[in-house]
Amino acid sequence: MKTLAEPVSRLIEELSRLPGIGPKTASRLTFYLLRSPKDQSEALAKAIMDVKQKIIFCSHCYNITESDPCLICTASQRDQTKVCVVEEPLDVLAIERAQQYNGLYHVLHGAISPVEGIGPEDLKIRELLIRIQREPIEEIILATNPNLEGEATAMYIAKLIVPAGVRVTRLARGLPMGGDLEYADEITLARAFEGRRDM
Repeated sequence: MKTLAEPVSRLIEELSRLPGIGPKTASRLTFYLLRSPKDQSEALAKAIMDVKQKIIFCSHCYNITESDPCLICTASQRDQTKVCVVEEPLDVLAIERAQQYNGLYHVLHGAISPVEGIGPEDLKIRELLIRIQREPIEEIILATNPNLEGEATAMYIAKLIVPAGVRVTRLARGLPMGGDLEYADEITLARAFEGRRDM
Protein backbone atom coordinates (compact mmCIF):
# COMPACT_ATOMS: atom_id res chain seq x y z
CA MET A 1 0.00 0.00 0.00
CA LYS A 2 1.31 3.41 -0.99
CA THR A 3 1.60 5.77 2.00
CA LEU A 4 2.79 8.96 0.24
CA ALA A 5 0.98 10.98 -2.38
CA GLU A 6 2.62 10.65 -5.81
CA PRO A 7 3.79 14.32 -6.03
CA VAL A 8 5.47 14.01 -2.60
CA SER A 9 7.28 10.77 -3.41
CA ARG A 10 8.31 12.19 -6.81
CA LEU A 11 9.83 15.30 -5.18
CA ILE A 12 11.70 13.14 -2.65
CA GLU A 13 13.03 11.02 -5.50
CA GLU A 14 14.16 14.07 -7.54
CA LEU A 15 15.81 15.77 -4.55
CA SER A 16 17.69 12.59 -3.61
CA ARG A 17 19.36 12.64 -7.05
CA LEU A 18 21.22 15.82 -6.07
CA PRO A 19 24.83 15.34 -4.89
CA GLY A 20 25.12 15.08 -1.12
CA ILE A 21 21.37 14.60 -0.64
CA GLY A 22 20.30 11.16 0.52
CA PRO A 23 16.73 9.86 0.89
CA LYS A 24 16.40 11.12 4.51
CA THR A 25 17.56 14.66 3.66
CA ALA A 26 15.34 14.64 0.55
CA SER A 27 12.37 13.68 2.73
CA ARG A 28 13.13 16.45 5.26
CA LEU A 29 13.43 19.04 2.46
CA THR A 30 10.18 17.87 0.87
CA PHE A 31 8.22 18.10 4.13
CA TYR A 32 9.81 21.48 4.87
CA LEU A 33 8.56 22.73 1.49
CA LEU A 34 5.10 21.32 2.22
CA ARG A 35 4.93 23.34 5.46
CA SER A 36 6.44 26.52 4.02
CA PRO A 37 4.37 29.31 2.42
CA LYS A 38 3.41 28.71 -1.21
CA ASP A 39 5.36 31.78 -2.41
CA GLN A 40 8.60 30.35 -0.93
CA SER A 41 8.20 27.11 -2.90
CA GLU A 42 7.31 29.07 -6.03
CA ALA A 43 10.39 31.29 -5.60
CA LEU A 44 12.59 28.17 -5.31
CA ALA A 45 11.00 26.63 -8.42
CA LYS A 46 11.48 29.90 -10.35
CA ALA A 47 15.12 30.18 -9.26
CA ILE A 48 15.78 26.63 -10.52
CA MET A 49 14.05 27.35 -13.84
CA ASP A 50 15.94 30.65 -14.25
CA VAL A 51 19.28 28.89 -13.75
CA LYS A 52 18.41 26.37 -16.46
CA GLN A 53 16.98 28.95 -18.88
CA LYS A 54 19.21 32.00 -18.40
CA ILE A 55 22.66 30.67 -17.50
CA ILE A 56 25.04 29.76 -20.32
CA PHE A 57 28.76 29.08 -20.68
CA CYS A 58 30.99 31.94 -21.81
CA SER A 59 32.26 31.04 -25.29
CA HIS A 60 35.65 32.47 -24.31
CA CYS A 61 36.49 31.07 -20.84
CA TYR A 62 33.63 28.56 -20.31
CA ASN A 63 32.63 30.05 -16.97
CA ILE A 64 28.91 30.33 -16.22
CA THR A 65 27.33 33.64 -17.23
CA GLU A 66 24.16 35.42 -18.28
CA SER A 67 25.91 37.25 -21.12
CA ASP A 68 28.43 36.05 -23.68
CA PRO A 69 31.28 36.86 -23.32
CA CYS A 70 31.18 37.03 -19.52
CA LEU A 71 31.91 40.08 -17.36
CA ILE A 72 35.41 38.85 -16.46
CA CYS A 73 36.43 38.31 -20.10
CA THR A 74 35.16 41.77 -21.10
CA ALA A 75 36.72 43.66 -18.15
CA SER A 76 39.41 45.86 -19.72
CA GLN A 77 41.21 46.43 -16.38
CA ARG A 78 42.05 42.72 -16.05
CA ASP A 79 45.48 41.42 -17.10
CA GLN A 80 44.89 39.87 -20.53
CA THR A 81 48.29 38.13 -20.52
CA LYS A 82 47.51 35.73 -17.63
CA VAL A 83 44.99 32.88 -17.70
CA CYS A 84 44.17 30.88 -14.58
CA VAL A 85 42.99 27.35 -15.46
CA VAL A 86 40.48 25.87 -13.00
CA GLU A 87 38.36 22.75 -12.89
CA GLU A 88 34.93 24.22 -12.11
CA PRO A 89 33.06 27.58 -12.05
CA LEU A 90 33.00 27.37 -8.22
CA ASP A 91 36.80 27.64 -8.29
CA VAL A 92 36.54 31.00 -10.10
CA LEU A 93 34.31 32.27 -7.26
CA ALA A 94 36.82 31.07 -4.63
CA ILE A 95 39.74 32.79 -6.36
CA GLU A 96 37.79 36.01 -6.91
CA ARG A 97 36.92 36.09 -3.18
CA ALA A 98 40.66 36.12 -2.35
CA GLN A 99 41.10 39.32 -4.44
CA GLN A 100 44.73 38.42 -5.28
CA TYR A 101 44.35 37.66 -8.98
CA ASN A 102 43.43 40.08 -11.73
CA GLY A 103 43.84 38.02 -14.90
CA LEU A 104 41.48 35.90 -16.97
CA TYR A 105 40.21 32.35 -16.43
CA HIS A 106 39.65 29.13 -18.32
CA VAL A 107 37.23 26.58 -16.85
CA LEU A 108 37.92 22.95 -17.79
CA HIS A 109 34.65 21.54 -16.40
CA GLY A 110 36.31 18.63 -14.65
CA ALA A 111 39.61 16.83 -14.31
CA ILE A 112 41.16 13.81 -15.99
CA SER A 113 39.88 10.73 -14.18
CA PRO A 114 40.24 7.35 -15.87
CA VAL A 115 38.27 5.73 -13.02
CA GLU A 116 35.24 7.88 -13.88
CA GLY A 117 35.86 7.58 -17.62
CA ILE A 118 36.85 11.26 -18.02
CA GLY A 119 39.65 11.79 -20.51
CA PRO A 120 41.32 14.96 -21.86
CA GLU A 121 38.83 15.07 -24.75
CA ASP A 122 35.97 15.48 -22.24
CA LEU A 123 37.45 18.72 -20.87
CA LYS A 124 37.92 22.19 -22.39
CA ILE A 125 41.65 21.58 -23.02
CA ARG A 126 41.51 21.91 -26.82
CA GLU A 127 39.76 25.27 -26.38
CA LEU A 128 42.57 26.41 -24.06
CA LEU A 129 45.19 25.53 -26.69
CA ILE A 130 43.24 27.54 -29.29
CA ARG A 131 43.17 30.54 -26.90
CA ILE A 132 46.94 30.36 -26.47
CA GLN A 133 47.39 30.60 -30.25
CA ARG A 134 44.94 33.49 -30.70
CA GLU A 135 45.54 35.67 -27.62
CA PRO A 136 48.63 37.46 -26.21
CA ILE A 137 48.88 35.03 -23.27
CA GLU A 138 52.22 35.06 -21.46
CA GLU A 139 51.39 32.88 -18.46
CA ILE A 140 49.08 29.96 -17.78
CA ILE A 141 48.44 29.43 -14.06
CA LEU A 142 47.32 25.86 -13.39
CA ALA A 143 44.93 26.00 -10.43
CA THR A 144 43.49 22.50 -10.61
CA ASN A 145 42.68 20.86 -7.29
CA PRO A 146 45.66 19.44 -5.35
CA ASN A 147 44.50 15.81 -5.61
CA LEU A 148 45.44 12.92 -7.89
CA GLU A 149 43.07 13.95 -10.70
CA GLY A 150 44.00 17.64 -10.47
CA GLU A 151 47.71 16.86 -10.55
CA ALA A 152 47.31 14.53 -13.55
CA THR A 153 45.31 17.22 -15.38
CA ALA A 154 47.91 19.91 -14.60
CA MET A 155 50.77 17.70 -15.80
CA TYR A 156 48.91 16.83 -19.00
CA ILE A 157 48.16 20.49 -19.80
CA ALA A 158 51.72 21.59 -18.96
CA LYS A 159 53.18 19.04 -21.39
CA LEU A 160 51.00 20.50 -24.16
CA ILE A 161 51.68 24.18 -23.40
CA VAL A 162 55.38 24.35 -22.49
CA PRO A 163 56.52 23.65 -26.10
CA ALA A 164 54.45 26.67 -27.24
CA GLY A 165 56.79 28.96 -25.28
CA VAL A 166 54.17 30.15 -22.79
CA ARG A 167 55.16 30.26 -19.11
CA VAL A 168 53.26 27.60 -17.13
CA THR A 169 52.98 27.94 -13.35
CA ARG A 170 51.18 25.93 -10.67
CA LEU A 171 49.66 27.28 -7.48
CA ALA A 172 51.95 26.82 -4.49
CA ARG A 173 51.24 24.22 -1.85
CA GLY A 174 49.32 26.58 0.40
CA LEU A 175 46.35 24.40 -0.54
CA PRO A 176 45.87 21.11 1.32
CA MET A 177 46.42 17.90 -0.65
CA GLY A 178 43.10 16.24 -1.40
CA GLY A 179 41.14 19.47 -0.82
CA ASP A 180 38.99 21.49 -3.23
CA LEU A 181 39.55 25.15 -4.12
CA GLU A 182 35.96 26.10 -3.30
CA TYR A 183 36.56 25.26 0.40
CA ALA A 184 39.86 27.14 0.75
CA ASP A 185 39.89 30.36 2.75
CA GLU A 186 41.05 33.67 1.25
CA ILE A 187 44.43 33.75 3.03
CA THR A 188 45.35 30.22 1.90
CA LEU A 189 44.39 31.07 -1.69
CA ALA A 190 46.32 34.35 -1.56
CA ARG A 191 49.48 32.53 -0.35
CA ALA A 192 49.04 29.89 -3.02
CA PHE A 193 48.96 32.57 -5.73
CA GLU A 194 51.98 34.41 -4.32
CA GLY A 195 54.03 31.21 -4.18
CA ARG A 196 53.15 29.81 -7.60
CA ARG A 197 56.05 28.21 -9.49
CA ASP A 198 57.09 27.22 -12.98
CA MET A 199 56.25 23.69 -14.13
